[in-house]
Amino acid sequence: MRPALTFSLAAIVLATAGAAPAAPETPTPAAASAVITGAAASGQAQSSRKTEKGSVKAGVEAWQHGAYGEAIATWQPWADKGDADAQFDLAQAYRLGQGVPTDLKKAEELYARAAAQGHGEAQKMQRNNAITLFQSGERAFAMPYIVKAASIGDPRAQYIYGTAMFNGDLAPKDWPRAYAFMTRASNAGLPQATESLGKMDGYLSAEDRQEGIALAASGDYLKSRAAPPPRPTAVAAAAPAKPVAEPEP
Repeated sequence: MRPALTFSLAAIVLATAGAAPAAPETPTPAAASAVITGAAASGQAQSSRKTEKGSVKAGVEAWQHGAYGEAIATWQPWADKGDADAQFDLAQAYRLGQGVPTDLKKAEELYARAAAQGHGEAQKMQRNNAITLFQSGERAFAMPYIVKAASIGDPRAQYIYGTAMFNGDLAPKDWPRAYAFMTRASNAGLPQATESLGKMDGYLSAEDRQEGIALAASGDYLKSRAAPPPRPTAVAAAAPAKPVAEPEP
């Protein structure tokens, strides 16, 4: 019988990762305003947030009054020029489906562009949105973002990436590194990771387990390496689990 390690994400709730996320929905104008203006309130505002017509701030004000199409049209040129706040605001609009059709892939790309510029809210939402995409079946699209989130310590992403490496599904099979990522996620308090470690113990040699523990402790688990020798037993690819809710910023 071929061993299988499946993704069990239906109840991921971590204090370290924030509250359980809520699925994208159509918010009230007041709620939508809070979603968009949260970055400015948290100190993420950049020089483009001015009050004159056509600025990112003007788009926020339009959004607050329910003029979502006007807000989108205002933010788009700023986002195209590389403004992180405009990129974040557009991402939120695509995630919520306000003023534009709901498009979590487009939202993820915009979050990533803003996050690369150090936008804190975008960095958080990029991780959460990537996990939602993965759970909804967009596994291949989401995986590069999952890997990035895992590399900066998100336990949920470490769990997903560790499972993928164990199975050789969307990631090169590497059982010691998989064990290392799963160990990190378990140490952060993710119960699914702890359960998966117990299952992995039944398949990994003592040598591989010790290597995984050492990698987790040293930080070397983050380093890609040449593919290890093939294992005698193949592991079945896992099916995606039911999507969980996603946190508001």
